[in-house]
Amino acid sequence: MTTELTTLLVEIFVALLILIGAGFTLLGSFGLVRLRDLYERLHTPTKATTLGVGSLLIASAVFFTWREPGVSLHEVLVAVFLFITAPVSAHLIAKAALHQRSPSRSGLPPESLLEKHDGHGAKPRPNAEAKQKPSQTG
Repeated sequence: MTTELTTLLVEIFVALLILIGAGFTLLGSFGLVRLRDLYERLHTPTKATTLGVGSLLIASAVFFTWREPGVSLHEVLVAVFLFITAPVSAHLIAKAALHQRSPSRSGLPPESLLEKHDGHGAKPRPNAEAKQKPSQTG
């Protein structure tokens, strides 16, 4: 009876993880279609869909660890790779879009901020000494 109860609890836990993962993945996909511009669309794959796929991978790892002898680490390695690469790729896409000045419905940051992060550096400021009046010598 104890084995049947633990099996039922593990199956319920795996089913909940699958439902949560499917829900996040669906929300992420829906947001990718519905949001207006590139900057808003970056959030859904990096947040909701990553959590959804991560939950599905954890459910798979729990299920196969329970059913087979040994620990199933394949899914854990895929989840770690996903959690590392998704934010990095979103960051690079956002930097490329800012560099190209892709239009945004919410508006781009001010030009001074964009110039600072373009790699060209900020425009040089005039020296404070040049603004001072030369002293008169007698």
